[in-house]
Amino acid sequence: MHLINFFVTLQQIDTKLITTMKQLALIIMLMVPMVALAQQTTVGGTIIDEKSGRPLPQVSVSAGRISVVTNEDGAFLLKLGDKPANITVSHLGYKTKKVALRAGETENLKIKLQPTTIQLREVVIRTGNPRDIVEIAIKKIPENYSRQPELLKAFYRETAMKRKHFIYVAEGVEDMYKTSYTRGVGRDRVAIIKGRRLLSQKQGDTLGLKVMGGPVLPVQLDVVKNTELLLNQEDMDAYSYSWGTPEMINDRLQMVVLIEPLFSKEYALYHGKLYIDNERLAFTRIELSLDMSDKEKATRTMLVRKPFGVKFKPRELSCVVDYRYTDGITRISYLRNTFKFNCDWKKRLFSTSFTATCEMAVTDSQSEGVQPIVSRNSFDSHDAYYDKVEYFMDPEYWNNYNIIEPSESLDKAIRKLVSTYQRN
Repeated sequence: MHLINFFVTLQQIDTKLITTMKQLALIIMLMVPMVALAQQTTVGGTIIDEKSGRPLPQVSVSAGRISVVTNEDGAFLLKLGDKPANITVSHLGYKTKKVALRAGETENLKIKLQPTTIQLREVVIRTGNPRDIVEIAIKKIPENYSRQPELLKAFYRETAMKRKHFIYVAEGVEDMYKTSYTRGVGRDRVAIIKGRRLLSQKQGDTLGLKVMGGPVLPVQLDVVKNTELLLNQEDMDAYSYSWGTPEMINDRLQMVVLIEPLFSKEYALYHGKLYIDNERLAFTRIELSLDMSDKEKATRTMLVRKPFGVKFKPRELSCVVDYRYTDGITRISYLRNTFKFNCDWKKRLFSTSFTATCEMAVTDSQSEGVQPIVSRNSFDSHDAYYDKVEYFMDPEYWNNYNIIEPSESLDKAIRKLVSTYQRN
C-alpha cells in the first residue's frame, strides 16, 4: 500500500476570473478543521527559542480542548469564550510551558521555550527489536485512542508556490466525524463549514493540479486509524527498523523508531520516524518522506496525468502527523503535507519549480451527543476543494473561528492577490 496515493489531474479552470482558457489553476486537495466560538477573549503572541531567539513554527498552543498552532513566524492567535487562567505551550524537543494570563495582558505575548535535556536516568535502554515495540503500539491502539465517535473541528489551508511566490491560497473550516479507533476510516466523514480561495490572475502563472485527498486528507493520513496506509503486515515487512535518539513531547519521554526501505518493491517506499510514548506505548508523531532514489517510481506514486508536452520531475513528498493527549485520550491534532516538483516545458530553457503545501490543525473536539455527518453534506475524496469555496476579500472572514495565522509572507501574498483581483 502507498502511504499517500496522489491523484494528479492537470486541467484548465473555466471561470469568469481567468481571462484565457490557456491559463491553468493549481488545485491542491488537503484538509483541516476549526472552531467557532463566541469571541470574548483573544490570546495572541509569538513563541521563540529561549537560546537563539528564533521563532518556532508548528508549536501547539492550547486552553483545554481549544487549540491552535503557530505559523512559520512563530505567531498565534487563540480565540476563547472565556479568559482561561493559563495556556499550555508544547513543541517537540522543548519543555512544555504553562503561561499564566493576567487581565488585560493576553495579546502581544512573547513566550520563550527552553530546549529539553534528556537525563540518562530517564532513558530506558532498549536492546530488543524496535519493530516489536511498533507492533505492541499497534495492538494498544484501541486502548490509547477514542473508543467512541467524535466530532473534531479543524482549520485547513492549502497553498501553491511557483518558484518563490504564492500563486494559490485556499482555506477552510471543517467538521470531521471520526468513528471509534476500533474501526477503520470507511465511515469517517468531512464537511466544509466555511471556505475561501484566491488564485493568481497572471496568464501562464499557474499549473492545474488535482491531488487526491483535499479536506479529507486528515482522514486518509490518520496513520494510526487508517493502518492500511503503513501499519499493516505487508508494508511493515518492507522496512528495516532501528532505534533513533529519544525525544520529549509534552514533557513525556518518546521512543523514536527509524524506518528505512529494506528491499525494492514495485512502488516507492518511505523514510520515516515513529514517535512512541515510553509509558503508554501510543503513537504521538509520525514523520514520513517518499524515497526519491528511483524517480520513475516516485513519479508513479505522485503523478497520474499531465498536460501534453510537460515533463514532470518529482522532488519531495513529505508529511508530518501529530497526536495530542488530552482527557485520557490521544487524538490527531496536526498535519502538514509538502509536495514539491519541477515542470519542464518544450521550447523553454529552464524548468519551473512548484511547491504545494497543506496544513491542518484540530482546534476543538466533542465526544458527547455526536451525530454522523450526512453523506450529502460530506466532502468526497474525488471532489475538488477549489470548486466548493469562493473567492474572498473580507478581512473579517473568519470572525470567531480559530485559525492558523498567516505568516507575514503569506499575508503579503494574499493582499497582493486580492489587489490584482480588484484591479481586474
